[in-house]
Amino acid sequence: MNTPDPAALRASRRKLLLIMLVFAAPIVAAMLLTFAGWQPSGKANGLAVMPQRNFATEQVPVSLTNGDTWAWRAKEPQLTLVALAGPGCAKQCMDVLTKMAAARLTLNQNAPRLRLLYVGKPPADAAATGMTNYWKLGQDSMGALAPFAPTTPDSVNALLVESDGTALSFYPAGFDPTGLRKDLQKVIR
Repeated sequence: MNTPDPAALRASRRKLLLIMLVFAAPIVAAMLLTFAGWQPSGKANGLAVMPQRNFATEQVPVSLTNGDTWAWRAKEPQLTLVALAGPGCAKQCMDVLTKMAAARLTLNQNAPRLRLLYVGKPPADAAATGMTNYWKLGQDSMGALAPFAPTTPDSVNALLVESDGTALSFYPAGFDPTGLRKDLQKVIR
């Protein structure tokens, strides 16, 4: 029987340890970063809603124009894009609402996974412009969504809400609808 060369044995053991180190190093680094409290942050165009709010748990009532109350918990996995209009929603407001509805259409086969809810006094020409074809119109009689509503006339804020009623992202007046569209494409797959 041949006895292995001690130098070759040490070299093969070193190679094995190096291979194990290549696979173990990222795991150890991730553990150290987690224990240090660091969490990765993604690049989103919306602002995180802090403190976290769940509209279903808080039972935030939004009365729809047909007399129903908005169900924050969707029966199937669907996010809700809430548009909150400032006083006097007119041309600029309608333009942003149109771009938000168009962002939903760019989701293609996933478009049904996003519900559109408009909260506030609807524009005078809402029916004539076809807004009611895309948006459910509602009123926040209790004022629970007032902290998210803009105060600037003819402006819109947006709020992205998870299917369980948890508010994910807030888009203040003047947000970029293209950035909103990109965020929707990341979240809805």
